[in-house]
This record gives sequence, C-alpha cells and structure tokens, in this order.
Amino acid sequence: MAGHEQRTEGALVADAQVLGGEQANTLAQGVMSVLQGHGGLEGVVQKFQQRGLGDVVGSWVSTGQNLPVTGEQLQSVLGSQQLSAMLQKVGLPAEQGLGILARLFPALVDKLTPDGRLPEKGSGQLLQTGLEFLRNTLGARS
Repeated sequence: MAGHEQRTEGALVADAQVLGGEQANTLAQGVMSVLQGHGGLEGVVQKFQQRGLGDVVGSWVSTGQNLPVTGEQLQSVLGSQQLSAMLQKVGLPAEQGLGILARLFPALVDKLTPDGRLPEKGSGQLLQTGLEFLRNTLGARS
C-alpha cells in the first residue's frame, strides 16, 4: 500500500474513534444521500470532472493510488450548503467534518469501483455496498 493511502487509512481509523456510533451512522447515511442527490456515483464523478478535478476523481476510480481532495474542493463540487447541513445534523464542526469527508470520499469511490471503472447502471448493490463500507469504516452501529 502506498504511503499516502496508509496515512489516509490511519486517519479514517482515528475519525472512527472520534465519532460515536450514532454519529457515525448518521454520517454514513448522509454521505450516501449526498451521493444519490448528485446522480449517484456516475453523477459525482461527472461533477468532479466539470470542476477540473477529473484527475483526482479518476485516481479514486482507477486501481492505482488515490489522490487527495480537500474539504474546500468537496464543497465546491458537492455544494457547501448541502455538506454543511449534513455535518450540522451529524453534530460535527464544519472544519472537522470536512476533513473527515475529504478522507472518506476517495475511499468510498475507490471501494465502489474495485475493477477500476464505474459499475454498470442498475447495479442495485451499489447503495448497500457503500453504506456498509461507510458504517464499517466509521464504526457505526446498524
């Protein structure tokens, strides 16, 4: 595993320790809701490409190393109001929450594209796979 990915994985473990089980569950559901609200995985990838971050999101989809993203970039792509509302619902300060999201989104997209490409349309398991990954990563209670 590359150095950056090891640091990210360690940071996600630390994030899980900060979040309570219910907070983690609310965050996991919120992230999947944001994903769905932007047209699913394909829609999110397109939004990143439109914002000039195609190389970043492309690295998450591919089988290589994931490039980092900042909380500000996520806000630019996914909408600061939507992310702020989600983080407020979770009970996280914006700066801390955006940091967690900046580590989660690359890992989530990477997990949902194990073959290095977007899944076929209509693969109904995507939502469930994503939610399970987030819950496990964040230590959420089902």
